[in-house]
Amino acid sequence: MTGSGEMQPGNRFRSVLSRATDRIMSSIDKARPDIAVVGGGPAGLMAALALATAGVPVTLVARMATVDNRTSALLAGSVSALETIGVWPRCRAQSAPLSVMRIVDDTGRLVRAPETRFDAAEISLEAFGYNIANRDLVAAMLETARTLPALTIVDDVVGAVEIGASNVTLTLAGGATLTPRLVIGADGRRSLCREAVGIVLDTHAYPQSALTLTFAHSRDHGFTSTEFHTPSGPFTLVPLPGRRSSLVWVLQPKEAERIAALDDAALAALVEERSQSILGKIALDGERGLFPLSVATASRFAANRIALVGEAGHIIPPIGAQGLNLGLRDAAAIAEIAADAVRRGDDPGADDGLSAYDQARRQDITRRSLAVDLLNRSLLTDFLPVQSARGVGLYLLDRIGPLRRAVMREGVAPAGSAPRLMRGEPV
Repeated sequence: MTGSGEMQPGNRFRSVLSRATDRIMSSIDKARPDIAVVGGGPAGLMAALALATAGVPVTLVARMATVDNRTSALLAGSVSALETIGVWPRCRAQSAPLSVMRIVDDTGRLVRAPETRFDAAEISLEAFGYNIANRDLVAAMLETARTLPALTIVDDVVGAVEIGASNVTLTLAGGATLTPRLVIGADGRRSLCREAVGIVLDTHAYPQSALTLTFAHSRDHGFTSTEFHTPSGPFTLVPLPGRRSSLVWVLQPKEAERIAALDDAALAALVEERSQSILGKIALDGERGLFPLSVATASRFAANRIALVGEAGHIIPPIGAQGLNLGLRDAAAIAEIAADAVRRGDDPGADDGLSAYDQARRQDITRRSLAVDLLNRSLLTDFLPVQSARGVGLYLLDRIGPLRRAVMREGVAPAGSAPRLMRGEPV
């Protein structure tokens, strides 16, 4: 039970938000920032913080009144970036290390893969990453934001985006305007920034929905994340601090709706059954989330003074902890390119910088999207050769040490696509 003097997570978030937005510009119309970030999720905050910690003036435009009850698994590169910009010390205590990852074939099909175990110690890491509630991560980012003189936060939403030859005009809902030379669009899957520049999304909807929730349990998780592969998709248990974990359960849409409507006791009993009681008795302790799954990739990640980061540029199902980590790498990459341009006295929104960003991110995003898509489709298909290929792949990872270690290293620190920030170096 929380003591009367301890601040609840939701109150802490609102308190941090209030303090951070105390520095809103007194006269926005007079400001002419070179760089503006649109969107206040983790990817947008990362871009703004990376620039501001490098001393590059940046304005963040976002309405951050909502509290996100989901959790995110931050891989090692993302944690290094957060540590470098001063965020991680503010939220590490609210996270749990992911020291071991298990994959269990629970498909019940004729061809079944062996259980595969990945241990971070095998590649000399304490953990592959850390799982943290999104509200705690965002609160820590906002706490850091209010300490940076180069960062101005505008608590508003962008109502219109107009592309010009030498700048972009952002018209805010409150009537004020900004005219930055570079806009970093971190405004989500319905991105106004993306629409304004005419970039289209190639989208594929899956016949699946994801149910997300958090719960307490009677047995220690041992900082082990367990992913059960089922015929409808992954059922993934991820550690949180103490005897708590988060769940991402991918199901057919109608089944997901049915299960999400169960009362707490019935749902807890079902989760315990599907998890084979590896965590003991379960008690739900947070709100549930339910959302349809899709995969989407923008035709370009930057054009005409706008760079897209996070879900504005790509959408990936919550499988393999790739979505947010890709978005954070986007943010670190564009911050690096823009900061370098500012130091040279160049235009941060020039075509050459945006082309460099597009090329730098395309391979990483395409490769990760394809891997997640193939894994997901392999679980949905009844085609025996595909099932066999998945089983053989996991068998080889389980038995061949050098291959397993190479895959683990690539998973936490992608070769050829890590911006300086992800390597622990300042922008």
